Amino acid sequence: MGGARKVVGRKAVHSAVRPHQQTGDGRYPIAWLTITAPRGATPTATSICLCGRNLFAAGHHKALALIEDHTDHKARCPLRADQEGAAA
Repeated sequence: MGGARKVVGRKAVHSAVRPHQQTGDGRYPIAWLTITAPRGATPTATSICLCGRNLFAAGHHKALALIEDHTDHKARCPLRADQEGAAA
């Protein structure tokens, strides 16, 4: 039993994650809203947009205000206006 031992391991799977994956209709995400509200802890919200917006809020009222502001940002964002104009 002097044979060489086989080393068995997992082969890495190569995957490519493109930053702007488009859907079939040419749209792609430009803004993200992340809400964290663990039970018994302070809720937080983060609003990020490719236009440079990067806002954070902690606390119930501030997080709710940021969520509303993120929704309003969709109408004001210059990137979104360009995207909608290109689709028309």
